[in-house]
Amino acid sequence: MIKMILALILVMTTLSSCQKDKVQDPSKETSVLYCMPAESEPHEGTWLQWPHHYQYGIAYRESLDSTWIAMTKELVSGEKVHIIAYNQTEKTRILSLLNSANIIDTNITFKIYKTDDVWVRDNGPIYTRDSNENLVIEDWGFNAWGHKTDDYTGLPVQFANCNAIPSKIAADQGRNLVDLNSTMVCEGGSVEIDGRGTLMACKSSILNQNRNPGMTQSQAESIFTKYLGVTNFIWLDGQAGLEITDQHIDGFAKFANETTILTMSQTNLLDYDVKQSDIDKLYAAKNKKGDSYTFLEVPLTQNDVITTLGTNLGYKGSYVNYYISNDKVLVPNYSDPNDAVANAIIQTLYPNRKVVGIDVRNLYENGGMIHCVTQQQPKS
Repeated sequence: MIKMILALILVMTTLSSCQKDKVQDPSKETSVLYCMPAESEPHEGTWLQWPHHYQYGIAYRESLDSTWIAMTKELVSGEKVHIIAYNQTEKTRILSLLNSANIIDTNITFKIYKTDDVWVRDNGPIYTRDSNENLVIEDWGFNAWGHKTDDYTGLPVQFANCNAIPSKIAADQGRNLVDLNSTMVCEGGSVEIDGRGTLMACKSSILNQNRNPGMTQSQAESIFTKYLGVTNFIWLDGQAGLEITDQHIDGFAKFANETTILTMSQTNLLDYDVKQSDIDKLYAAKNKKGDSYTFLEVPLTQNDVITTLGTNLGYKGSYVNYYISNDKVLVPNYSDPNDAVANAIIQTLYPNRKVVGIDVRNLYENGGMIHCVTQQQPKS
């Protein structure tokens, strides 16, 4: 008996957090095929799709380069940075930018894949673990946020190149690919995972006729249980048509750890166009054990965001859309007085990581921040 207990303890200490959760909840294990590790678990690297000019022009590309340089500079200290370049010409240009910024490329890898845009969180690979703890790549459907018309061009958003990215990475890495394109359309920014069996999402960006026509909440939950290893769900209604994503959760609520959700005050959430009914649901959320969460609040920016070119966007910026790497936490910053306030609050959550502000003003004009353009690859 003692040997059996010691053996179980050994297994529990070597499993990732989501696999530990499976052992502790055997009644659900038969419906779980794969489990997605939390973002805060150790990474092998981070994926970035570098901006290019082939869809939106040179001005678009050059307005974003500095943000990608800053992210790369911070990430290389603790993990690999996997840069996706549109072609060899773009790879050469990116290398020149990195060299000019004195960024050594020994911890940087390049893949030459055509992309339509930069939002790798939404179209990129979702790494999960199978029952043997092997990493696999899940390729969820991506249709450019419901075939939205892009205000920048006035034309339907192109997405075929981006939709192919997970399968290309899986082939290059020799990793098993779980093809979910015909199962569910789901962007990575639509869901928040705590790695302990809980998923948080807005229905508007998943149970929407422009993504998954006719799909019920129960059907979606069964899919998420099977492929992400979650059995507890925090559903907000969200608002279809609010912006291009139909209100992704990662703009205003994030699992800081298994007991804490980082969000904003109710006043700021309302200012960020979150409905009062959703605010009530968020603050009433419970984890898989049935315990209430602790909530930590960061402000919105004090002022409306103004790009580096002087364009006033007419709305404030969120600090919730940050990214957790091995030794850094990259927080969206806006050259605003509240940057320092938000950075300091987030730093309290990660004593073993350094919070670094990344200027996202130009990226924010196009609808996203740091979390939207990063995708983690967990350690094997």
